Amino acid sequence: MLKRLFDFLFALLLLCVFLLPIACVAILVKFTSKGPALYWSDRVGVNNIIFQMPKFRSMLIDTPAVATHLLLDPNACLTSIGGFLRKSSLDELPQIWCILSGHMSFVGPRPALFNQEDLIALRTEKGVHQLIPGLTGWAQINGRDELPIPIKVGFDVEYLQHHSFMFDLKIISLTFLKVIRRDGITH
Repeated sequence: MLKRLFDFLFALLLLCVFLLPIACVAILVKFTSKGPALYWSDRVGVNNIIFQMPKFRSMLIDTPAVATHLLLDPNACLTSIGGFLRKSSLDELPQIWCILSGHMSFVGPRPALFNQEDLIALRTEKGVHQLIPGLTGWAQINGRDELPIPIKVGFDVEYLQHHSFMFDLKIISLTFLKVIRRDGITH
């Protein structure tokens, strides 16, 4: 209950703080590439229920809906400002909506794409599917895009076993440092 209250109030605060940057990024995305400013992807939520997660569109509109590391040449699929959006993590700002609506939390395992069967199956086997997915998580702090799936799920299991309000605050603080330093971002 405390986690949900924190998520909701912190998301409202961030929405107020980032309202102008969100509007500016939306305008930039719209005017620098063809297509909508937001990309809504089907993601796996708590108990493997699919929900729609928005991100600022950093890829061209005809890019396949797969994990970035599965694309032959991810850089060729980026819009003109897509690399900047990803490296700065500004593409993630619309996910504040998912936190407000309760589909996501600030901290939890990152929501898998609907078609990442290997990740979904391993998380389900280990009980991680019971957690609300997060904007950031223990795996993001420990490697982000660079982690192989079994190691990522290992960090998700650690979080499942040890999650607490103080652990969440630690992860949020470390995430802020990682974003500022741009650590662990491959594309």
